[in-house]
Amino acid sequence: MEFSTNPIVLLKNTNLYHDDVLVLHDLDFTIRKGEFVYLIGKTGSGKSSLLKTLYADMPNPKGEVIVAGFDIPKIKKNRIPYLRRKIGIVFQDFQLLNDRSVADNIFFVMKASGWKDRSKMKARLAEVLMQVGLGSVGSKYPHQLSGGEQQRIVIARALINEPLILFADEPTGNLDPEVADSIMKLFLEINRSGTAILMATHQYGFIEKYPARVLKVENGVVLDSEKVHFQMKTEVY
Repeated sequence: MEFSTNPIVLLKNTNLYHDDVLVLHDLDFTIRKGEFVYLIGKTGSGKSSLLKTLYADMPNPKGEVIVAGFDIPKIKKNRIPYLRRKIGIVFQDFQLLNDRSVADNIFFVMKASGWKDRSKMKARLAEVLMQVGLGSVGSKYPHQLSGGEQQRIVIARALINEPLILFADEPTGNLDPEVADSIMKLFLEINRSGTAILMATHQYGFIEKYPARVLKVENGVVLDSEKVHFQMKTEVY
């Protein structure tokens, strides 16, 4: 894990656009090394647009956006894979390759991010599977795993390159409450090991049970619980 006093994520005077339509404006916040931050807001408020901007999947942000040392508004396509080696992305819908074993799913990502030494790849695979509590499932296929187990594999995949930060977009949205809570505890363990996490969620019970800083997307802006007090509604977003 790299040491730096600089924030892992910095947005300053930032506007986000989707197809030239302004989605979010005047964004101004940072995420520090090792920090855990919730991202909340109603469906369609712009949470996913914000996350996609941070991992360079949505073009044309205006203003300052720095992620893991990369200048996102100026990043060239051939530099995006280098950004992705510094970050991890966890999706709600898993996005595993169903025709490949768990090991081959993770090897696929390793090869795409520059790993070549087969013995080192196998050693790192064993490490991340143990980290997520699934050390013996490498030969299984995604369809042989439960939803919670599949999400743990997605998290293992995201941890391969020891990322500075994980961006998690509703990672427990498709899971029943007990399994969702176990996944949440896994994220907290990963965070305690030094990886920053920005997690979008609709499950406000997590925020009550595991308090942390909150960014709330509302009316085209992002409110920061470190800077302003806002009502934490219990309605389902």
